[in-house]
Amino acid sequence: MSLSNKIDFAIVFSVKKANPNGDPLNGNRPRIDYDGFGEVSDVCLKRKIRNRLLDMGENIFVQSDERRIDQFRSLKDRFFAHPEIKNKEKQSVEEKIRIACKTWYDVRAFGQVFAFSKKDKKGQNEEKEGADAVSFGVRGPVTIQNAVSILPVDIFSMQITKSVNLETDPKNPDKKGSDTVGMKHRIENGVYVSKGSINCQLAEKTGFSDEDAEKLLAALRSIFVNDESAARPAGSMSVDYVIWWKHNCKNGQYSSATVHESLKVSLDKETMKPVIEITPLEGLEPEIYPGSN
Repeated sequence: MSLSNKIDFAIVFSVKKANPNGDPLNGNRPRIDYDGFGEVSDVCLKRKIRNRLLDMGENIFVQSDERRIDQFRSLKDRFFAHPEIKNKEKQSVEEKIRIACKTWYDVRAFGQVFAFSKKDKKGQNEEKEGADAVSFGVRGPVTIQNAVSILPVDIFSMQITKSVNLETDPKNPDKKGSDTVGMKHRIENGVYVSKGSINCQLAEKTGFSDEDAEKLLAALRSIFVNDESAARPAGSMSVDYVIWWKHNCKNGQYSSATVHESLKVSLDKETMKPVIEITPLEGLEPEIYPGSN
């Protein structure tokens, strides 16, 4: 059974001495907008959600290579290895969508573009449809916005060095190479807010259920578990709150914009912790969950 009620949600998280989302076009510095507010892309957040769902035992189609739990090195290999899809040329697009949504949580949640070309005997791509070629898209019911900091962030940079040569100089084995390796960037403190929604009409098409929504809530509350790296040391990123608005109908009592605007997040200057204020909306009571980091 698909989702019973429209859901809006928000996630409030803190960053301390970490790089929450580096920009590869800007030397991997933390992402900021033109006004200096920090940003974490929706793609980054969805990748973290997928990783958490993998930890929770869900089947995930888009797996990061370093977190991959099967033998497939590409999305195409994973798709066509499915026993209900493999070598079935006459299978309809609707049937493939049904199988993909039933099999992979992230497909029925976020949607997916399936665009795999057929390869000829020489390995060249062909546009012709065949047993190993598909072209269709799935619209998912779960949408999530970029996370934006509630205040402008200050970026700190440091030069890092190495204490050993990467390679031995055959002409002069005792020669020490350059110490410079590169730069590391971080923000000292920041509180970020991201907002999202789950659409019932699209959930009916993909089969996204109330149980799937509860799994998404659990993933959001623990989104930074097992996400540690040199740029994000353990304990440097934590979820403060997940706010969950469950409407009493499929279309929703209020628009997502109205619901999201009812949330105001500020910073307590003494504790440096976020403070949330929610403007009451008649008939729509938010559930507030702490992070389970």
